[in-house]
Amino acid sequence: MNFLFCGDHNAEKGVLIAVLSLLKAERGEEVHIYILTMKAHSKSRSFNPFSQHAADFIRSLVVADNPKSSLELIDCTANFIKEPPTANMGTRFTPYAMLRLFADELPQIPDRILYLDDDVIIRRPVDQFYTQDLTGVELVGVLDYFGRFFFHNQKKVFDYLNSGVLLLNMPEIKQTGLFKRVRHLMQVKKMFLPDQTAINKLAKEKRIAPRKYNEQYSLQSDTVIQHFTTSFRFFPYFRTQTVKPWDVKRVHSVLQLHEYDDLLNEYLQLKDQL
Repeated sequence: MNFLFCGDHNAEKGVLIAVLSLLKAERGEEVHIYILTMKAHSKSRSFNPFSQHAADFIRSLVVADNPKSSLELIDCTANFIKEPPTANMGTRFTPYAMLRLFADELPQIPDRILYLDDDVIIRRPVDQFYTQDLTGVELVGVLDYFGRFFFHNQKKVFDYLNSGVLLLNMPEIKQTGLFKRVRHLMQVKKMFLPDQTAINKLAKEKRIAPRKYNEQYSLQSDTVIQHFTTSFRFFPYFRTQTVKPWDVKRVHSVLQLHEYDDLLNEYLQLKDQL
């Protein structure tokens, strides 16, 4: 199975947790991991790339689990410079979110790959989701928990996908030019959540998967992948809530979640080696 992550130096802890959860869920299966990064800066911020040291360390864990597995760190700086998301660079959007949109230009990326945000935990094997028939489908994702109520692009009651977990059919994406068109739209049009919005607007051959493959609100009994997104909470008062897996104390105190204690304890023991 092939997995794709993207990010800068700040993504290293999340990718470590996600990979540890993957190894635990898949138990010795052969996996191939690709991490896209770059050197970048905007008017207000500068970013450090995902380090080679962190990639090498995570690779050592992957190979120790299965010698046939692999991890590759790919520098996309040149791709980004060539096609920057010009209209959205001054927003809260982090440019690293669009790195996955260069996957169609990278010969290393295999035909089928599961993209994951760095704030996910894989709770159960993903093979049933990963191996589904992708004939005529560009990508497969799960409805955005809140965004489905506010955004709409096709002739369905709900069709707005959360882009944090996406199964990508690269030959179909190359044929339709989806990612190329998304990159262009991000250059010329300012958008809210620009990469996710553009993907939803332009993807015509997308499939909606069950919620269990990208649980964005709270852990359910059938959850396969839990995604620690920012969410709205209404009781005892309305607020937004953001708790990430690497903030272990808040996972316990705010979410009252102990499902992943073994995993997070392993992370705490290893994180200083990143």
